[in-house]
Amino acid sequence: MSFFESLKDYADITENRLSQILNQKDGGADRLNEAISYSALGGGKRLRAYLVLEFCNMLGIDKENALDYACAIEMIQAFSLIHDDLPAMDNDDMRRGKPSNHKAFGEATAILAGDSLALDSFAVAGRNAKCNKEQNADAVILLAEKSGSLGMCGGQQIDIDSEGKRIELEELLRLVDLKTGALFSCACTLGCIAANASEEQKKAANDFGLLCGRAFQITDDLLDINSTAEELGKTVGKDELQEKSTFPSLLTEKGAFEYAENYIEKAKKLLAIFPDNQAKTNILEFCDYILIRKK
Repeated sequence: MSFFESLKDYADITENRLSQILNQKDGGADRLNEAISYSALGGGKRLRAYLVLEFCNMLGIDKENALDYACAIEMIQAFSLIHDDLPAMDNDDMRRGKPSNHKAFGEATAILAGDSLALDSFAVAGRNAKCNKEQNADAVILLAEKSGSLGMCGGQQIDIDSEGKRIELEELLRLVDLKTGALFSCACTLGCIAANASEEQKKAANDFGLLCGRAFQITDDLLDINSTAEELGKTVGKDELQEKSTFPSLLTEKGAFEYAENYIEKAKKLLAIFPDNQAKTNILEFCDYILIRKK
């Protein structure tokens, strides 16, 4: 199966399993459950889930072993987007071509939906029936570390603190490694955990994810400049409006893209430790996709 075929197939598999997980809830508040499904289902390319499943597959283990981990990280991703869009954060009215969660359900329910997705994700990973207790414990710890104060949330705080002032490239890289790279590295490592990979392979997967996260953020910055809201399904021009330091603003658009290309080449080299197979070929194509994506 080619990269684009597997990307769609894995997105569908993740969507179906995530829908099953969310619909299994017995009780709770109906409006909250509706708000959770509104943001967690029916949208997005599921790139992080793709990395979870393909890294597991690359190591010769059935991707089904990693499916609940893939769902868990997509729940974390959905939580982050709900909270990012809030008026106290980026104040975005649109996400994936439809009203942001807080515009559809109100701020209070949106906050609860984000909180619920974050907390429920740990239960989903911890109960993965395809993996043993030790693997699930490692997965839960990794999800917590990569999404909390030492990961994505910490990066978001640095991002907030950096608004309206110029920061140096080194600080921007620290911000991006936490806010964006943390979940990419988490995804790759979760696939390795599901496949009982060696420590060396887990380290390579983590570093691969960080480099891909940097390249992904650069292309995101460039899309924010050169795309329309209709193309992206979200508000554009936010970085300039909020006076944020970005790769293009520090390096120029051409210089930023050259950095992205360099990060991708370094990321590809880290895959040498993994077996040569179709899954590895697809992950290499995923690297190229980061540089050419349009949304």
